[in-house]
Amino acid sequence: MGDRTFFVGGNWKMNGSSKDINGIIEFLSKSNPDCVEVVVAPPTIYLNYVHSKLPKSIGVAAQNCYKVAKGAFTGETSPAMLKDLGLRYVILGHSERRNVFGESDELIADKVKHALDEGLVVIACIGELLEEREAGKTDEVVFRQTKALADKIGGDWSRVVLAYEPVWAIGTGKVATPDQAQQVHKALRGWLRSNVSAAVGDSLRIIYGGSVNGGNCKELAKQPDIDGFLVGGASLKPEFVDIIHARK
Repeated sequence: MGDRTFFVGGNWKMNGSSKDINGIIEFLSKSNPDCVEVVVAPPTIYLNYVHSKLPKSIGVAAQNCYKVAKGAFTGETSPAMLKDLGLRYVILGHSERRNVFGESDELIADKVKHALDEGLVVIACIGELLEEREAGKTDEVVFRQTKALADKIGGDWSRVVLAYEPVWAIGTGKVATPDQAQQVHKALRGWLRSNVSAAVGDSLRIIYGGSVNGGNCKELAKQPDIDGFLVGGASLKPEFVDIIHARK
């Protein structure tokens, strides 16, 4: 908590139509996110439209980008292109990119480094699979993923938001208990203090993702090392406004 500004991201994933998005924009425009940094991530094809319609108090993020500025990379988007649209944020390393599309820790770290070099704010995602949690390897996995990032980022994490998303809780309706989530967030903060710097460990915002909704967000938000949320399905619904105001 402390001086870390509460951060709430909405990852729309591959969802939405023009009609759906107009409805989301309507309730977001009334959300009044005072003292909360709010960012939504529409599908790429809708980025410019959403950016043009939302109040300036709400940021817009891409759900992915590549590790170079341009070239023969069919289907990819570069940080330079996002900046050209006036966008400031990107989500990288989401578990679906890791586990559906096979992105490695190394590739994700390269993408994070390039996006930061280009001036974007990166929401960098980490998290363990169910079998890894059951084997008692949660810390080992998230520390490995974070180390890959640290090796490329170095000491300046001022434009990074770290999102801990246990894969077994994403879209399943299962959610880590507040104590479970806090335990991992605290461990990550300790790792950062020991392996990057005390300043980064204390100041970095570590947000939680995994079936966050209007019913569980307030208890999660009370935890001292949970600095916000990365929300999936609930970010498409009016209850997202309740999540934005979870600390009130």
